[in-house]
Amino acid sequence: MAHEPADSLHHFIESVDITASLKSDSKHSMPISSTIMTMRRLEDRGVSSVKEISALAPNFYQPDYGSSITSSIYVRGFGSRIDQPVLGVTIDDIPVMNKNSYDFDFYDIRRVELLRGPQGTLYGRNTSGGVMNITTLSPLTWQGVRAMAEYYTATSYRATASYYARPTDNFGISVAAHINHDGGFFRNSYTNEMCDDGYSGSLRIRTEWIAGRWGFDNSITAGYTNEGGYAYHHYDPTTGAYADVAYNDPSGYQRLNIVEGFVAKYRGDNILLSSATSYQYLGDVMTLDQDFTPKSMFTMQQRQQEHTITEELVLRNADSSHCWQWLSGAFLFAKWLDMSSPVTFKEDGINELIVGNINKGLHTVFPNNNMHIGGDSFVIESNFHIPAYGAALYHQSSFETGNWLLTAGIRFDLEYTAMQYHSYTTIPYCFDLTMTEFDDLYSEFKGEERQLFYEILPKIAAQYNFGDSSAYATITRGYKSGGFNTQIFSDILQVKMMNDMLDQLGIRLDGVGGASYDSASATRYKPETSWNFEIGAHVREIKGLNIDASLFWIECFDQQVTVLPQGNNTGRMMSNAARARSFGAELSAHYAYEGFSINADYGYTNARFREYNDGLNDYSGKQLPYAPSHTVAVSASYTWLFDHPTLHQLTIAADWRGIGEIYWNESNTLMQPFYSTFGAQISLHMKSVELTLWGRNLTNTSYNVFYFKSVGEEFFSQGNPIHAGIRLNFNI
Repeated sequence: MAHEPADSLHHFIESVDITASLKSDSKHSMPISSTIMTMRRLEDRGVSSVKEISALAPNFYQPDYGSSITSSIYVRGFGSRIDQPVLGVTIDDIPVMNKNSYDFDFYDIRRVELLRGPQGTLYGRNTSGGVMNITTLSPLTWQGVRAMAEYYTATSYRATASYYARPTDNFGISVAAHINHDGGFFRNSYTNEMCDDGYSGSLRIRTEWIAGRWGFDNSITAGYTNEGGYAYHHYDPTTGAYADVAYNDPSGYQRLNIVEGFVAKYRGDNILLSSATSYQYLGDVMTLDQDFTPKSMFTMQQRQQEHTITEELVLRNADSSHCWQWLSGAFLFAKWLDMSSPVTFKEDGINELIVGNINKGLHTVFPNNNMHIGGDSFVIESNFHIPAYGAALYHQSSFETGNWLLTAGIRFDLEYTAMQYHSYTTIPYCFDLTMTEFDDLYSEFKGEERQLFYEILPKIAAQYNFGDSSAYATITRGYKSGGFNTQIFSDILQVKMMNDMLDQLGIRLDGVGGASYDSASATRYKPETSWNFEIGAHVREIKGLNIDASLFWIECFDQQVTVLPQGNNTGRMMSNAARARSFGAELSAHYAYEGFSINADYGYTNARFREYNDGLNDYSGKQLPYAPSHTVAVSASYTWLFDHPTLHQLTIAADWRGIGEIYWNESNTLMQPFYSTFGAQISLHMKSVELTLWGRNLTNTSYNVFYFKSVGEEFFSQGNPIHAGIRLNFNI
């Protein structure tokens, strides 16, 4: 089907019955809370990343922290700022195995399917909040040339060009490329340069062919990102004032992704069989001025090289009309991560964090003597090798009896991970009471830790169908794997170094340095598990109105929370709270009549700690930080059709999004109140061209999207201000 205009492309794609993977059924029959976004909705809205789906799906929130590495996702009150994500992502049946790759460029996306609530039975690892299945445009579905060019505020632009061909009935090939340049919104007042500018590019080559009962799909994707960071404003809790972004050392993020995915599907008379195999490479570098001030405190550069292999086999029955539908599968993965994260202490950091701490204690015994550090900088090297291996077996059966559909599933998940660590430094020091010249101190922290996790993840569901509509109830178990805290090793060695320094002098002072570390067992954190109870309904086609509604209750055990250890620390770590719970509601409605269309999505979450005491404070009953209590999105459009050889239709659209409130700490003393942003656009549709003028945050609402502490100081990251652009789409 070549040479179709934009309207025909959208109509044709959406008229095809698509499932995002062999595991999924149509939305009408799924006993689950879900949001499905078609190609038309994604491209009309100009969605260019997963972050821009925030609030368009109830209780789904991925804030724009200003860097692709900080792709934290929150669903129904739960999320994670570091390490294991709460949401799984698959692209064309291939799971994305590192959350550092979640923030990627959207282009030629055929469909996004977001399933909320634990999906561990079928999707396994780190899907305790849900799974997002992304499907790209297939050369067997559409053929032709597509292109997009867009220019917007802050001298930013992006462009896409793609070619889809079907040389024979059984073979299709596509090549798609994308580039993006972001001019940035925030200026570093210290350097007088934009701190959040950057660029990215990617290439996707996909081939599909059919050989009898077999179908094959091979895709290779490569993407590169080079961006600045980070727009963090210093916050004064006494006055409530925000300072300009100002730091002196370079910061930024670079990433190279390569993914090779091969999917084979066999359709027999009685069974459907699929195999999805992938190799994934991630190489990235994060550079940080970790104090985010003009002081010369300390910097960090984290380099990662990760290789991942995955294999998944799925077997299910072929007769979709049979009253018993079953599915069985096996999933294997192996990951090898090599990481280095040297922390460089500079003059101010040495004096304030190390020398100042030691001399404060020394002065209680030797009031007139001091410890001195030679040089104006030193480096704490930290190197890690972290392999992880996982295997899972799962089965799900659904039985249809009358109007009832009963579903039961179970998964056994096994995962092994280890961490080989080597942290070390050499520092010249001198105690002026006993030493006349500097001596070198070598401190080292080296060893290996291992963890083994296993979990049984059941699921039961009952659904009652009436026509195309249904009501359902589900009970599912969620699971998020544990791991190791690598970002805390510079703090560990810093403590060990101060103790080693005093030990060599034969001095032991209370309150100086800290506990000695013989192993890194304290850096472990445990898996997080949960039980999800949900009831809901899918109501279809009542005079053009479609409604999805659900109520949920989640009990979470060993909840993973990001904490900053006590004192003036340079790192952060994952810890486990005892228990948390979340309950809420979700409502989505879509109405269309002739040229008018409206979508409304609302999510409410009340997520609190049941039991959490960090040794200093009891946070029981407090709301979970970083996740919004409310998400709301309303978008409306009207389209006029014209019988004109050039102009085919005109569409005017507007949208309103609201998010909040968001608590920034476990004590709930800091909060971002509920805020809203307004956007609008006008689109002209011609034969093969679509011209769109758009604007976002047109009210120029000021709001915060992130909060953190570093070395006792507090910082906020603010949301993007008003911006607008023009976009051209071509489909030939």
